[in-house]
Amino acid sequence: MPAERAGYTVSMFVVDVSKSMGATRTVTLPPGKNGEERFAEMTHLQYALQYVKFKIQDMIYNGRKTDQCGVITFGTDETDNQINSRHGGYENVTEYISIAAPSATTLRKLDELEPSDVFGDPIDAMIVAVEAQSKHLGNKKTWTRKVILVTDGEGPIELEDWEATAKKLNELNIALTVVGVDFDDEEFDYVQENKPDFKRVNEEFFRDQFCQNVNDSVIGNLDRVLEQISLPDVKTSRSTLMQNVLRIGDVDTRTEEAMEILIKTCKCTAINRPKAFKKFSIRPKTAREEEAEQQSMDVDDDEKKVVTYAQLKARTEYYVDKLDRKDEDQEEQVKTEEDAEPQSEDLEKVEKEELIRGFKYGTSYVPCPEGQFPKLPTKKGIDLIGFIPEKKFRREYSMGEVQYIWGNPDNPTAQCALSSIVQAMYEKGVLAVGRWVTGDGRDPKMGVMSPALFEKVHCLLWVPMPFADDVRKYTFPSLHELRNKKGEIITEHAYLPTEKQLEAMDDFVDAMDLMEAGDKDEEGNRTEWLDIRESYNPSFHRLKQAMFHCAVVSDLETNPLPPPHPELMRFFNPPKKLVKKAQSTIDNCIKTFNVKHVPKVIKTARKDGHNHANDDDEMLLLDRKPSTSKPSQSHPQAKITPQKSAGDDSETEDDDDEMLIDKVGSTKRLGTNPLPTPTRSLPSLSQKSEGQHEYDDDSMDINIDPQRDPDRLIGRTNPLADFKLNLERGDVVSKVVEDMSAVIQEVVLAPFASRRSTEMIECLTELRKVCLEEDEIDAWNTFLPEFKKECMKSSPGNKEFWSKVQKVGRRISVISDKEAEKNGGISQFSEHSAIEFLE
Repeated sequence: MPAERAGYTVSMFVVDVSKSMGATRTVTLPPGKNGEERFAEMTHLQYALQYVKFKIQDMIYNGRKTDQCGVITFGTDETDNQINSRHGGYENVTEYISIAAPSATTLRKLDELEPSDVFGDPIDAMIVAVEAQSKHLGNKKTWTRKVILVTDGEGPIELEDWEATAKKLNELNIALTVVGVDFDDEEFDYVQENKPDFKRVNEEFFRDQFCQNVNDSVIGNLDRVLEQISLPDVKTSRSTLMQNVLRIGDVDTRTEEAMEILIKTCKCTAINRPKAFKKFSIRPKTAREEEAEQQSMDVDDDEKKVVTYAQLKARTEYYVDKLDRKDEDQEEQVKTEEDAEPQSEDLEKVEKEELIRGFKYGTSYVPCPEGQFPKLPTKKGIDLIGFIPEKKFRREYSMGEVQYIWGNPDNPTAQCALSSIVQAMYEKGVLAVGRWVTGDGRDPKMGVMSPALFEKVHCLLWVPMPFADDVRKYTFPSLHELRNKKGEIITEHAYLPTEKQLEAMDDFVDAMDLMEAGDKDEEGNRTEWLDIRESYNPSFHRLKQAMFHCAVVSDLETNPLPPPHPELMRFFNPPKKLVKKAQSTIDNCIKTFNVKHVPKVIKTARKDGHNHANDDDEMLLLDRKPSTSKPSQSHPQAKITPQKSAGDDSETEDDDDEMLIDKVGSTKRLGTNPLPTPTRSLPSLSQKSEGQHEYDDDSMDINIDPQRDPDRLIGRTNPLADFKLNLERGDVVSKVVEDMSAVIQEVVLAPFASRRSTEMIECLTELRKVCLEEDEIDAWNTFLPEFKKECMKSSPGNKEFWSKVQKVGRRISVISDKEAEKNGGISQFSEHSAIEFLE
């Protein structure tokens, strides 16, 4: 089936509201909360309108103004259509909803439909629909026309001159769909029992005569149609051809060596994203509306109040802080004011036109008075830069939507020229690098062009690539090669897999191959299990199903969201036969790699809230919690040799074979035991005064801060000094912020922490300042709420310290979005939330 043009469609829904549509039926609902079966009674009309509303919701969901529809009802008590007004006849047919882009009002009007006490003629209703459609479109021949008839077929049909109606549908290229309530369907395996004779005659007329004479027509059972519309649907739309030119060589200065080929481009693939949600709020009533509502309530007190909702829209205002925060001479005097949030009287509102646009570069902004930097003097078209072997192209460089490049359909010479290039690229096994400019003076895009040889046409497939500045190269240590301190390659180690382990893993990967795990084809060969064309994205289709269901259901408690369609869940779990077949390789991997289940350790809170030494190796440190974190391998530590405990019979490598990755181990803490209080005990190695004796390697350890964990850069003896010193090193900001946050929390929650309250306030102030300036806003906004939660606990807790934090005020609270915006960052806290945080 050829792809349809997206939008530019007028669909006419012809709905039967005759007396017979008022008959009731029992409909199965989704299971309840406890899995119980549930049913509901509804009329044929209510049941049929589910299909109509789904199709209209699909139009609303796509959001195209060129996707329009109208509703014609027949079997109504009144007659209201343009043919009857001009020529008479066509009784009991009403133009219920005029042709327009559908909206929520369209769905609401459909809910108001009720069965009548008379019958109508579906042929008359289709003629009225075609006439209304033709009058609306006029001479727009490129638009797609559709007519959807929904009926139970139990009303009388005037069979005179029905052939003329079918002929008119063919002349206008109208696609006809007939959806019948309880129509027989052999494929669906449904036959209505005790069907009336006149309904059987009408059904045979639609299936064997009318639809057979309409070129583009289909007829189906309503139950089957409702089941099919819940199936995830991927629509293929036809992209518009855009005129362009492919240049080879320099056409401006070397015209004799260059050439231009007239081409057309269109989309091959397009990125699809889930629909964004809009926010609504109750719209406050004006004085006139309140007065009118009060008068109406005086007349009828039982009338319900009407609540009006309005969509929330973002509004941006710009303010400038009038205080000069960059005066170096007054830096010390206004230090406290700098950290505080500016007051409303210090802010001056400015208009957008008075601002200068800036571009972010690192943590700063580069002003651009003109609004943008000078553009390159580019020229519209695609310039072929060169060719590269297809084998050397890195697949991850193809990033973005794919575009077709065709030879101009109206220019045979251009088609032959492009086809020659495509065939030559295919035979040589090369790809072309192209520079695409969508318009004169616009920014260029680099991309790669691949040859595509279809049955009747040759073309190029173009996909964008990143520029060199957009590619970041990260280096990682080798996964299959380890070296010791002498530079010698280690061949056997716990981090290196053995040949037996590699073989076991290869067998496991081969056993889980999905390429031959599907059903057998006609020749008896196994097919692939996962077909990407039949795999659907749940984030699109399940969300769409939920939105459609909520739009037509008034009470979700009695009519909850039905379960996902089985096709949506089809590839969620691997095939059972394949898993069973691969079980032996799985067991072999478990045995070869010695995989063992590690039970989760449940932490129990101490009743007394104090820490006690376990062994001689663990010192009694009352100002911190026992460290449970593993040593970091990315930060330098003091040179410490792991000690072998008595009675340990395990073999260890000698000093020469010791690798850097295994250097850090469990060690005894060196130096004098700290005092059993949170006060500072020993000077940090980083705080040696100028002129102090430099120790050699053997005596270096005596200055190591005994209150600094092996995996940290910040110690508990003098955390603020360690913090500032490590910041001067650079490239460790995230690690320093993480360690400083952990140290502050450990000191504050330790016994006798009140002795260091002032110091910890200084640490918090400095930490917040660094987080704001170094784009670590998320780290601060994550740490502070958790820190508050720990302080407010009854055990161990420290409510006294948190009260001191509250006294410091706003300059130590979470970072708001306004503060983050000034420093080029983002915060999830508003200014109001930041103020309330300390209350």
